[in-house]
Amino acid sequence: MRVLVFFDLPVETKIDRRNYSKFRKFLLEDGFVMMQKSVYSKIVLNGHASELVADRIRNHKPSDGKIQILTITEKQFQSIEYVLGEPQNDIIDCQTRLVVL
Repeated sequence: MRVLVFFDLPVETKIDRRNYSKFRKFLLEDGFVMMQKSVYSKIVLNGHASELVADRIRNHKPSDGKIQILTITEKQFQSIEYVLGEPQNDIIDCQTRLVVL
């Protein structure tokens, strides 16, 4: 599964910019990958894991702005059509897992 986060946060004041930076830094530290400026994605194992990610986002949300969370399957995510631009190939972002015992 894939969790997508869309956000539109104000950046008018110094406090707004700091809140924007804190939220963006939280997403990156939590394992999200930037797809576009305010669109981030993260691979999760199942619906329960996606709910835990959503809970962490709710706990780190700034006081103002708009944040949306969408959970989709990998098959749905792979059907994204690039109308303009190219997918980023320099980011390792796949569902292949390696288990070494």
